[in-house]
Amino acid sequence: MAAVCGLLLLGTAGCTMNGGPTGNDEDNANTSRNDNTGGDGNVNDNSGDDDVVAKGVLGALGEIRPNATAEERELFERGKAVATRRFSLTEGLGPDLNVTFCMACHERPTLGGGAGLYRNFFITGLINRDGEFELGATGGVLRMFHFGNDDLPARPAVSSALTIFAQRNPVPIFGTGLILEISDNAILLNADPDDLDGDGISGRPNVVDGVIARLGRKAQTIDLEGFIRGPLLNHLGITTDPLTDQQRLELPFMRNVAAAASRGKGDRQAQLVIGDDEDLVDADGVPDPEMSQGDLFDLVAFALLLAGPAPEPLNDQTRTGQALFESVGCAKCHVPALQGPRGLVPLFSDLLLHDMGEELADGIQQGMAEGSEFRTQPLWGVASVGPYLHDGRADTLEDAILAHGGEADASRAAFAALTEVERADVIAFLESLGGRELAGPGVAEAPQPQPGVGEFGGPRRSLTEDEEERFLRGREVFDRRFGFNAGVGALTGRDGFARFNGDSCRACHFDPVIGGAGPRGVNVMRHGILTGQGDFEASTDAPNTILHKEIVIGGEPIRPDLDVNVFEHRQTPPLFGMGLIDAIAEEDILAHEDGDDADRDGISGRAHVLSDGRVGRLGWKAQVPGLAEFVRDAMAAEMGITLPVQEGLTFGITEDSDGVADPELTVDAVEDLTFFVAMLAAPPRQPGATSEEALRGQALFESIRCATCHVPVLPATLDGERIDVPLYSDLLLHDAMGQSGIGIEDGDAGMTEFRTPPLWGLSRTAPYLHDASADTIEEAILGHRGESAEVRRAFRNLPEADRAAILTFLETR
Repeated sequence: MAAVCGLLLLGTAGCTMNGGPTGNDEDNANTSRNDNTGGDGNVNDNSGDDDVVAKGVLGALGEIRPNATAEERELFERGKAVATRRFSLTEGLGPDLNVTFCMACHERPTLGGGAGLYRNFFITGLINRDGEFELGATGGVLRMFHFGNDDLPARPAVSSALTIFAQRNPVPIFGTGLILEISDNAILLNADPDDLDGDGISGRPNVVDGVIARLGRKAQTIDLEGFIRGPLLNHLGITTDPLTDQQRLELPFMRNVAAAASRGKGDRQAQLVIGDDEDLVDADGVPDPEMSQGDLFDLVAFALLLAGPAPEPLNDQTRTGQALFESVGCAKCHVPALQGPRGLVPLFSDLLLHDMGEELADGIQQGMAEGSEFRTQPLWGVASVGPYLHDGRADTLEDAILAHGGEADASRAAFAALTEVERADVIAFLESLGGRELAGPGVAEAPQPQPGVGEFGGPRRSLTEDEEERFLRGREVFDRRFGFNAGVGALTGRDGFARFNGDSCRACHFDPVIGGAGPRGVNVMRHGILTGQGDFEASTDAPNTILHKEIVIGGEPIRPDLDVNVFEHRQTPPLFGMGLIDAIAEEDILAHEDGDDADRDGISGRAHVLSDGRVGRLGWKAQVPGLAEFVRDAMAAEMGITLPVQEGLTFGITEDSDGVADPELTVDAVEDLTFFVAMLAAPPRQPGATSEEALRGQALFESIRCATCHVPVLPATLDGERIDVPLYSDLLLHDAMGQSGIGIEDGDAGMTEFRTPPLWGLSRTAPYLHDASADTIEEAILGHRGESAEVRRAFRNLPEADRAAILTFLETR
């Protein structure tokens, strides 16, 4: 191993080599600085001291660099808006996709971070006839959802030519601009590909097209523009044109490169931001490019301006952990800092490729990186961005260290030989490298404030002190990220690998807040077989009809049986007000039945009566009879979490064979979780609900008979009181697809039958319909078929002003 920077000898994790001011820049976060940045946030001639941590650029996770100018802050906020925008089908999303917005994969614990296991994706490849490795199509990325062409399955087919499948957990992008500022020479200083010093560490750069690449799990990507444009296309199906030369010159980074080059401190840095000039296109019928160059510019600038995570000052424990981290050899690859034009960048990575051994090898070759080689992952902010390693297999930092192999064998063994107290000291040191204040067991930032009474995500009424504690405990379980050690995944397929869709409840229910709906990227896939006789059958590999998206490490993408010919998206429904729906008596649901259309109005709703006689009310097919069962069903079917036996409840699973002791959640935790969901407030009425336009729309809504199925109010008894529940649903099954529709049977619900979905909170829960095929409320109305065909026709024939009034009414529910 070549020479490394000696930052480990610092008195604090963020101070200068000589024990001076820290790089954690509350002191430096202003525009009138006398540190190493000018008033415009760019590098000055007095910056880049070889023994000083870069100032003005380290800060809180997900925030802009403290030294940013007012202009850069405005640019950062514009880029953040692009990063969090949910793209729609009409804007060019898809037709094949994994997610619907950029930060879907960079959300934990905040914008710019990593993601849970539910955001893992497959990267694929094959060995061609010449014996050489080739990535699969679309950069090797396997897409899990298809929208738009009904002749193609909703789960895109996996090419039979592909033979290599590897999982990737999204990589955090904090401090990316600082990483790009590091020169090739500073990286090469630590390279030792032939292990000339005999220490067993032989890091080498991944040189792509003559440039030292540094982005991605295998340092496979040269430039940030390409690093952003590639995933936009491969994961979202959003096409872009390259930035113009003028736009590239206006990026904050490029001004810094020019300043550094004038002092001889930048070698080929411009190539690390600027992509190629290829226009990216697709065939979804939406004109290309689907993202404007202005939005792409803002997005690139956002990534460039993200602060590097600021470390905490060392205390006695973390100082001891720091010394142990060095003594066991971790710092040979996780080099504490690399020299940049502003000063030292404390990322704890040499940005080189290292052989991590056969256990971690994934067979994917990118650039010069072989199947067992990976870039040393930066450790700044590591406390809050788990799960860990390239595929998320490690739930904890200690798990990650003990999974190291190859060149890291000796360091792993040395760490394992430490005492329990010493290992804890090392972990405490790693946790001090930034972001610990946001670390928590869940997906969301911790702590996250609780919404108020009656607000989205808040309780439906004032709570007692004991109830509030219980509500918060349930909310923590709802947001808790279940890793492999906690039992996520259940053995449900013939391949013997545990499957799942989400690793937390919040993974699917987060729009607009915890407990809400989910975008298309967390759809559930159902599948089955339509026989030649017109009957529906479940696949023998998935008797519950769920085609899971995720699988434990080592498993290949789940391929449906060859005879499967029916696929159906299921959008995640919001949970707001579910406790109120649970309080509606069965007889009040049955009172609206008209299964034989006795009144001859064309509407023939019927209750979904389960095999045990209970009336279903929850789920797209009303297949679940109550809230407690709904919670148990979701924990089992979507997450593979085993639950304790609860008297009178039959849904869920109580045991599996994943090696984690059953039940994987205690009865207290299940009851707290159920209480949390039961107490979630119904969606509040939106501004304008009593406006003249909204009231006119309500009258029109009723006049064209939308309210025949979307019944405005059902009665319920709650806390001993008789109340009205304004859900706009009869909770009955209706034929919503018509005779030509092909879907999934579920219990007694036929292939074309769906429960009338409640309309409260409609404006905050897009996309719409059971399969999320509608971007807008109007598209959803026009997508009705079957029993609602006449109502749809009546809506379509209304004058434009009347249709607009109905939409105004619905948007205020």
